[in-house]
Amino acid sequence: MADMGTDSFQHFKQELSQKVKVAKVAGMSTQEIQSRAQEVGDFLSSHYDPHSPEQRLLKELWAVSDRNEQQSIANAVVKLVEH
Repeated sequence: MADMGTDSFQHFKQELSQKVKVAKVAGMSTQEIQSRAQEVGDFLSSHYDPHSPEQRLLKELWAVSDRNEQQSIANAVVKLVEH
């Protein structure tokens, strides 16, 4: 039986991967997607209560990061779900 935490994380990655694919089909470049990912990160950090340890980790990393580091986090998340 799979670990519920692992299942949740895999589901999270699959959802994000699907959204990145849709954005690419719509003509967005990777750079545009990464920029939007940073905007989403800003919004979620301010308005969303994490429901999983992975979401909590991302929120806490976002909170202690400067703008360049936040962009790096957004870029890494996009890269993670593209593979």
